[in-house]
Amino acid sequence: MSSRNFELIFDQVGHFGRFQAFVYFASVFQSISCGIHYLASVFMAVTPKFSCRVLGNISQILLHNSSSLQLEDAWALFTPGKEDYMVVQLQNGDVWELAQCRRSKREDPYFEYQYDGNKSDFPCTDGYFYDQTKWKSTVVTEWDLVCHWEWFAKSIQPTFMLGVLLGAVIFGDLSDRLGRRFVMWFTSTGQFFLGVAVAFTFDYYSFIAVRILLAMAASGYLVVVFVYVTEFIGTKARTWASMHVHAFFAVGIMVVALMGYLVRTWWLYQIFLSMTTLPFVLCCWALPETPFWLLSEGRYEEAQRVIDMMAKWNGTSSCNVSDLLLVEQGGGVGTNTGNVKSGPKSHNILHLFCNWNIARRTLTVWLIWFTGSLGYYVFSLSSVNLGGNEYVNLFLIGAVELPAYVIACLGMDRLGRRNTLTPFLIASALICAMIMLIPQHCSVLIVLANMAGKFAIGVAFGLIYLYTAELYPTFVRSLAVGSGSMMCRVGSVIAPFCVYLSSVWIFMPQLLVGIMAFLTGMLTLMLPETLGKPLTNSWEEAEKLGGKKVIAPAKMFPTVNNMDSGKIEMIHQGAAGAHG
Repeated sequence: MSSRNFELIFDQVGHFGRFQAFVYFASVFQSISCGIHYLASVFMAVTPKFSCRVLGNISQILLHNSSSLQLEDAWALFTPGKEDYMVVQLQNGDVWELAQCRRSKREDPYFEYQYDGNKSDFPCTDGYFYDQTKWKSTVVTEWDLVCHWEWFAKSIQPTFMLGVLLGAVIFGDLSDRLGRRFVMWFTSTGQFFLGVAVAFTFDYYSFIAVRILLAMAASGYLVVVFVYVTEFIGTKARTWASMHVHAFFAVGIMVVALMGYLVRTWWLYQIFLSMTTLPFVLCCWALPETPFWLLSEGRYEEAQRVIDMMAKWNGTSSCNVSDLLLVEQGGGVGTNTGNVKSGPKSHNILHLFCNWNIARRTLTVWLIWFTGSLGYYVFSLSSVNLGGNEYVNLFLIGAVELPAYVIACLGMDRLGRRNTLTPFLIASALICAMIMLIPQHCSVLIVLANMAGKFAIGVAFGLIYLYTAELYPTFVRSLAVGSGSMMCRVGSVIAPFCVYLSSVWIFMPQLLVGIMAFLTGMLTLMLPETLGKPLTNSWEEAEKLGGKKVIAPAKMFPTVNNMDSGKIEMIHQGAAGAHG
């Protein structure tokens, strides 16, 4: 059954009634858990101040010109860096110099900070001392992921994003084969058990392995929930409903900030975060399969029962599936799709480069996806390094997304897709430049500027998948959105490494994001505006989008304000790419 005939169901039972509201809020609640797991490593993999450990009881500590009897008191004066060190005296009289990645034993027990005598260097074979002022334990302190193991700690977030990529590919396909409800149940259950299992991993390698499986489950759920809610909601509410699935993801980021403040032991922190999945796991069995998928599989009686349930909840008259099938056999509602150009039956990525104009459009669209993802995660992951209270910083970075999606919805329907995307990309670039000019001691201004940058990139990030779908003809639409989504995930894998470049220069992440955002914003000006334009069905129509006159054949699909088969196809393949 064609999706245009399927839309007649919503005209009968309602576009967003009580039934759709229940299904929507019950299913998108789990998106909070996805946001939690995507950003959980922000606090779980923190590297506190540390130094080489020495065996024995410490009787006195000397740091610069200050002496102390407790190691806990010395951390306040200790500056992370390989040149700084502490001088400690053991109860047996030995004097050691303890730096981050080295330790030296003085041959003379001379207890002064400056020492020019002979000393013997030793590797840190006895482990490390860690500052436990803020965090009682993290995965870094659990497995000593410092010094020559430092990159193991820095690989935690990128490997998670690799799991995100795999999960989107695998579960997106499984949802078409096995149904949306089964995959949602499987991935949400997987998130709960794998999330708890992460807390009980016994070494770094098992930790990474379970986290990759957790990423696959979280990504799989995020992909399928977009499809699920859009197949239950009519066109009048679909844009807003699908866009605000992102808002629940942002709430997950805010939960991470709150839980990080309350729980300072990494495995307890991970268990409490995973508990947010439990309510949905207990009730998700009650959610029905979407009638769209049931109809596509020829399971008409089951689809009829779901449609009758929708009508009963919404207080409307039901829609008879057999009537829709008669409409399908009769050629639709007065339309003849025989004149629609469907393009080649088989196509691959090379079709997105069929000529220079389309190739330039494809490269620009890929760049937008990449930049949006890069900026989104750079602003999110770096929020804890801005100075001030890192928990408040992350909470605000998540909260600022909520109005961003409202502005994105309003802007793309009133100003246009390109006319909303371009200024916000350029604005995010200018904000990055502004951040580099703010003095480091003005932490409040830096946080506010980063919030503004996250807001700007969030608006652009929120509307790109819809804009991409409208730029390409029907027969390559899902391919275009799918390839853009892959570029998005490449950006999410690179983003953590970009944040780590702050050790080279503190503003390096903002510089890279700013350059990419400005370049992308300028290139976006060359893309055509698609607001109010019909969805295209051939390369000729797609290329004419930028012209003053758009040729719209009499038998063309509805305008972009309606949902046709191309739009449904776009949602299936790319709606979840925004957090990929």
